Amino acid sequence: MKTAIVHYWLVGMRGGEKVVEALCELFPDADIFTLVAEPENLSEKIRRHKITTSFLQKIGGKKHYQKMLPLMPFAIESFDLTKYDLVISSEAGPAKAVVTRPDALHICYCHSPMRYIWDLESQYRESAGTLTRAFMSLTGPSLRQWDVTTANRVDTFIANSQYVAKRIQKTYRRDSTVINPPVDLSRFAASDDLDDAYLCAGQITPYKKIEVAVEAFNKMGKRLDIIGSGGSNQLRKMAGPTVRFLGAVDDKEMERKFARCRALVFPGVEDFGIVPLEVMASGRPVIAFARGGATETVVDGVTGLLFQEQTPEALAAAVLKFEAEGVRGTPEDVRAHVAKFGRDVFLSKLRSFFDAEIERAGLPRTAPGS
Repeated sequence: MKTAIVHYWLVGMRGGEKVVEALCELFPDADIFTLVAEPENLSEKIRRHKITTSFLQKIGGKKHYQKMLPLMPFAIESFDLTKYDLVISSEAGPAKAVVTRPDALHICYCHSPMRYIWDLESQYRESAGTLTRAFMSLTGPSLRQWDVTTANRVDTFIANSQYVAKRIQKTYRRDSTVINPPVDLSRFAASDDLDDAYLCAGQITPYKKIEVAVEAFNKMGKRLDIIGSGGSNQLRKMAGPTVRFLGAVDDKEMERKFARCRALVFPGVEDFGIVPLEVMASGRPVIAFARGGATETVVDGVTGLLFQEQTPEALAAAVLKFEAEGVRGTPEDVRAHVAKFGRDVFLSKLRSFFDAEIERAGLPRTAPGS
């Protein structure tokens, strides 16, 4: 059985790439197809596979792939997958649109329908320049139509959360099976030494709503450290004397910050959200907006607190409540809660799912990873 793994782009190791790593473990002989790749930023486990990139790689896609959205349909459909019996697309961009043989089995692990052309288009539009906004207005309708149409190329969908499963149903009118992405619990440990600072972490993009946290902590005069790349100059200028933008940090420093923060502050809406789980795996609680994937991972009052309005006032009130009452769970309780999202659990669920689908499709091999 020839297997292909299709990922939207491979330029770093975030949540989507951790899923690709797991797929590589289940299917060690699979070939990988992606729009653009930076192998030096990938894990050895992924680099061991044959990686084929699209023509976007040759026209500056490594640096400017996010600006090439209108070309992505042409790029993803240019891959020749006719020799593959099983095609697994890892989707948060256009990966599911690959063209397969009529008798091939196409399973899509969907991290999210494309945010920037659906529910978050307005947020991306607001942060873009004048020409980009005009371009988005011109290309948006046709890209949405293409995205819906290409959902019919998928035989079976996997969603990374209940929240994404609802979005798949809303956007594509397709059912899906929920298998949460993995957290590498072995990387994280609790610490007896805590800092005074709260923490925001992850790539700084408009939908993360970091400005809500900045405003809240400016008003409270409490310490907030923000780690992660990105963020506009305007956002950084908002920061008062107790708010620090630390930029991207290496893995060791990130793990230290997770274990020593007072709590993670999570004001955005994530499709699932790996960072809250990584912080909880470090024994620390999470203060999160009560929408999206956080509602499936944070146990209100036990492993963290959920606030109901995406405003600085609501976040500030949650922080003050946390300082007054804390949470019921101990660091050991918080870590134990995360165990059900561990990598071994993920691999077991994924292996069982693929075994059943491969057998149902009548493909020759029925034991992924064997």
